[in-house]
Amino acid sequence: MILAKPENIEAFTANGWWGTSTMDDLFRKRVSELGNTEAVLDPSNRSVVFGGEPRRLSWNALADEVARMAGVLYGLGLRKDDAVLVQLPNSVEQYVAYLACARLGIIVSPVPAQYREHEIRFVVGKALAKAVICTARIGKFGHASMMLGLQSQCDGLQPVLCFGEDVPEGAIALDQALAECADIESAQTYAELAGVTANDIFTLTWTSGTESHPKGVPRSANDWLIAGQSVVDAPGLKAGQRSLNPFPMVNHAGIASAFSAWLQGGLTIVQHHPFDLKVFLDQIRTEVIEYTVAPPAILNMLLQQPQLLEGIRFDKLRYIGSGSAPLSDWMISEFDKRYGVKVHNFFGSSEGMCMPGTDRDIPDPALRAAYFPRMGVDGFAWDAPCSKKTRTRLVDPLTELEIATPGVPGEMRIKGPAVISEYWQAPEQTAGAFDAQGYYKTGDTFEIAGDGNQFYKYAGRSKDLVIRGGMNISPDEIESLLQGHPKVREVLVVGWPDARLGELVCVCVAPKPGETVTLEDLVAYLRDEKRVASFKLPERIVLVDELPRNPVGKVLKRNLREQIQTLADAATQKG
Repeated sequence: MILAKPENIEAFTANGWWGTSTMDDLFRKRVSELGNTEAVLDPSNRSVVFGGEPRRLSWNALADEVARMAGVLYGLGLRKDDAVLVQLPNSVEQYVAYLACARLGIIVSPVPAQYREHEIRFVVGKALAKAVICTARIGKFGHASMMLGLQSQCDGLQPVLCFGEDVPEGAIALDQALAECADIESAQTYAELAGVTANDIFTLTWTSGTESHPKGVPRSANDWLIAGQSVVDAPGLKAGQRSLNPFPMVNHAGIASAFSAWLQGGLTIVQHHPFDLKVFLDQIRTEVIEYTVAPPAILNMLLQQPQLLEGIRFDKLRYIGSGSAPLSDWMISEFDKRYGVKVHNFFGSSEGMCMPGTDRDIPDPALRAAYFPRMGVDGFAWDAPCSKKTRTRLVDPLTELEIATPGVPGEMRIKGPAVISEYWQAPEQTAGAFDAQGYYKTGDTFEIAGDGNQFYKYAGRSKDLVIRGGMNISPDEIESLLQGHPKVREVLVVGWPDARLGELVCVCVAPKPGETVTLEDLVAYLRDEKRVASFKLPERIVLVDELPRNPVGKVLKRNLREQIQTLADAATQKG
């Protein structure tokens, strides 16, 4: 199934941005090159997560299991353009399932491990999934039993294919099915005749946006290979190097860094799930990891507790990718100063936005925390390969006028070979997602910045702005500054409703263990140490144990806004 516009395929291919190699083509190439080199390793705590001893598969061993898995899927009647829902923890089985589907042209629709009946019903119905691939359990929850219970509620959903131990009655035990598979040659013959191309849809992932239901994001091999190229290029990864993947391999961050980049670079991927700091650090040490990714909050905390980093080979681990939230310039500078580690700042989205802030394009750590290359704008040249394939512009979303003045917030608009063609079976949402010039409307607010206007500075989601007395305040700016406070573990900034000023700045803080944080502490820190303008200073504080997050780790600001609204209403009634 090809959804890309013919004119885009022609143009992107002519420019050399898109090619003809499918995921299966690239996998077979890596198998022939790397053979018995380790390809993918299970989480070291696999037995706790979903059972069985951790596995380490070479490229050759993985190829054998992929051929068997393709045989099983073919034998069950699954064919090109059928969709399969996949709910697996980060594991070697993910690679077996994804690659087997890629070989046959089956669309992989992965969902987070935390999804339950409500979310699964929607995804199955929207994707018209014909089968499910899961494990008997993840943690203590019985996923296979849940899927079996959904069969009667979801039209067309039949086989429940289950990896692991204690497979419930009614599900197909995949471990046994792979061992007994008799359709390997038939599946291979079908794959050769099916005509799968690099432009056929490979995955159907799901956004975690503000809508009541997620949007389906279809991406082809060519879409993914563009995204993975940035991950490989930024730290200069080479074949055989070892990368630790803590991101769920169900969305853009996880698939780009742990699947697409893995195939493009011929890397060895060490899987991690769910995020457990002790296990994560032990894996870095024992597997001698050379690249990994981690959320900003984790990197901040590690610098605040340096004893946790003892024994890590920083002569090997030279680069760390981060993103999904603003980075602290203190954190980037300290990793460089103490350990010689370059922290790269990635800004991206499921729809295809990719803006890498690398040490080659932005050598100054302080600038790298806040700025991104102003890609795709005439007059500026960057090292990042995606910068040569992407056009960007800032637009006032109310007037649709392009912004060229530094310091003026505008919505980022982007187009290029990494941007999706459409949302899955959602013509109205697709029409509203692109402007008259064909640029994708990201919903992210940036400003032109830098001494030569060469950078973009992230100013937050347009709907995230705190507007106090007519002054726009970026929550992300305040959050980034407060992350360096010695008593703060996590922080989020939202607006507190106010009858006089519209909104006040409210900080939601999770203190470090044993610490007490007051509003006065934070105001003094921002005012006296960071020299922040007085109108940006917080006027309310809410203390929390943990910030609320969705199944893929993204902070749910809307939950905090609802909590703040309730507190503000109560305060108004009391006052």
